[in-house]
Amino acid sequence: AMRLSSIAMVPLMLWLIFSLGSLAGAGFAATTAWVAAPLNTVLLILAVGTLFHHAHMGLQVIIEDYVHSEGIKFASLIAVKFLMLLLAVIGIVAILRIAFGS
Repeated sequence: AMRLSSIAMVPLMLWLIFSLGSLAGAGFAATTAWVAAPLNTVLLILAVGTLFHHAHMGLQVIIEDYVHSEGIKFASLIAVKFLMLLLAVIGIVAILRIAFGS
């Protein structure tokens, strides 16, 4: 799953880098119009979801490998899972709010 999310992130991050580069110097209106374009909205949501899923898996591996107390390990894994989910939802909601103009 980690490799699959890595593979998915390569084209998404390349697209994001080049797209944001093309928006350099653009105003607020142009940037919000870019986010509101349906393809860009979908790709941004996919990028955010994939990024936080990948981060969650990476942090999970680190915790499992380096935290030796079972109680702290369990609590850390739960905290990381909820934090990554919360951050992903915040990012997706922000994208949708910009896309739908609210």
